[in-house]
Amino acid sequence: MGMFDSFNIASTGLTAQRLRMDLISDNIANANTTRTPEGDGPYVRKRAIFAPVNVRPEYRSPIVPERIEHGAGKGVRVVKIEEDSSPLRLVYDPTHPDAIATGPEKGYVRLPNVNVVTEMTDLISASRSYEANVMIVNNAKSMFAKALELGRTGA
Repeated sequence: MGMFDSFNIASTGLTAQRLRMDLISDNIANANTTRTPEGDGPYVRKRAIFAPVNVRPEYRSPIVPERIEHGAGKGVRVVKIEEDSSPLRLVYDPTHPDAIATGPEKGYVRLPNVNVVTEMTDLISASRSYEANVMIVNNAKSMFAKALELGRTGA
């Protein structure tokens, strides 16, 4: 591993968790949105799908012995943002402008499949992951500063 690999790996985690927090805040903000700009029904919960980053898998360092695995493990990336397929909520409110007019669900309103408790739990998890990556950056920075200090003093 190079000197700045820990910064690069932690920065991928920071970026991914920041996007996750943005999606969570968007989900919470739209928890009661019954119409999207496209007009195709209520807002649908979104979530980020992560995968490990595999930087240059074909490259093998001439210094690292062959027996050491060179697989994934150089950070994380967002593969895609997908819509949650869980069912929408139905709430009976015949006075709502978006209430269903006919059929067996008459008077019901389709609301987003956003559960605020789940979103808050996910937000805590994303926030803790973000904080852990910040801690990695800060610790690596202090480690490098200490190494420079030792190099200056000749100890």
